[in-house]
Amino acid sequence: MRVLILSDIHANRVALEAVLADASGYEAVWCLGDLVGYGPDPNECVEQVRSLPQLTCLVGNHDKAVLGEVDLGVFNFDASLALRWTRKAVSEETLDYLRRLPEWEQFGEFTLVHGSPREPVWEYILDRFIARENFPLFKTAYCLVGHTHTPVIYRETVPSGDCLEEPPSYARPRALNGQRLIINPGSVGQPRDSNPQAAYALLDTEALVWEHRRVPYDVLETQRRMRAAQLPERLVQRLALGW
Repeated sequence: MRVLILSDIHANRVALEAVLADASGYEAVWCLGDLVGYGPDPNECVEQVRSLPQLTCLVGNHDKAVLGEVDLGVFNFDASLALRWTRKAVSEETLDYLRRLPEWEQFGEFTLVHGSPREPVWEYILDRFIARENFPLFKTAYCLVGHTHTPVIYRETVPSGDCLEEPPSYARPRALNGQRLIINPGSVGQPRDSNPQAAYALLDTEALVWEHRRVPYDVLETQRRMRAAQLPERLVQRLALGW
């Protein structure tokens, strides 16, 4: 089965539409959470994701914050302002959908979480030291995560021991077989690896082949929508820089 992997859309409809236009030949979609927060189009993004084929979608920390399940004080100032705006902008239909999203799923040899196996919603796997602590905490060969907005692969080198960090390769697909891996596809709506292009991935679950993908989108249009919504200027400007 060929699967489209999305994460951290963050209400950026323009970026999501660019990804969907660029991706092709997929039969199912796995979304790793944070559909809303930061961006100007929360209802439209949720509606669009819900329409995708054979969808599995997780809840992220921003999704939970919009639901009122998380104190906004745990977020930085700009993020909390954007979340307050989002709470007012979202429809009851959007809220009802977000409430029903699980924190983790498993499909065969793939574990899916937003943050980490240890803390599915909250923990950031920012480096190989955090990654190696999480390898013993899932039983499948592969774990897909989001949350950091940075595409990366962590490869276990010793069972329940150390691991190595691999940067994404956009030149060719990567074979997964024979290794235990934690993989982050990066962010659709707010990349943070100094590349403003929307990030996503394609996965062949039978051939065990992973493809990191990037696609440009109209950042200026998203920025225009954010300013029209009076979202924080720092959030507007960072989209053009990919941080």
